Amino acid sequence: MKIKVIVFDDNSTRRDGLEMMINLTPDMECIGTFPDCRRVVEIIEEKKPDVVLMDIDMPYANGLEGVKLTRKHHLDVKIIMQTVFEDDEKIFACIRAGADGYILKKTPPHDLLRGIIEVMEGGAPMTPSVARQVLRLCSEPGHQKESDTFDLTNREAEILGLLVKGLSYKMIADKCSVSLATVSTHIRHIYEKLQVQSGTEAVAKAIQQKIV
Repeated sequence: MKIKVIVFDDNSTRRDGLEMMINLTPDMECIGTFPDCRRVVEIIEEKKPDVVLMDIDMPYANGLEGVKLTRKHHLDVKIIMQTVFEDDEKIFACIRAGADGYILKKTPPHDLLRGIIEVMEGGAPMTPSVARQVLRLCSEPGHQKESDTFDLTNREAEILGLLVKGLSYKMIADKCSVSLATVSTHIRHIYEKLQVQSGTEAVAKAIQQKIV
């Protein structure tokens, strides 16, 4: 079954390029491209994508607004943010809003495609420079807090630790010798206890709160 992808980007040339690249990739299909997020909830309801590639800086309704609207109505769709700039505030705003990944537009095409696969496997793809920004910001004195277990079970803490290390759901299942469904259940409980909506937000909070 092909991974269904939709693209939100105000640059028509980039939209066309992404559409062509995705459609030329085995097991992927671009099922729609759009210049802004004004109809994002309606579009996702109609198209039912697996993954959304979302530009941050768009007119009328930008990517951050798009993530917030999407998460109010569609919790299961995966969202990868794309931007030209490594903007600290925007990175954390998108993570808090529920984005699953954050990749710079200058990322090579094969890494972007790998990010789509990774997010479908439960990972939280980030361009290395963005990941360094997240780790740096979380380690700054103003962002550090005392450790709190959030009542995680030993297994939940173990799985959260593996998420922080960048393992996908499938890799976690193999390492813990449990089924993929079991991993998904544990991660859903982790999200509830941490009060987060995505893998990237869970990882950021785990580092910030010194949970693992």
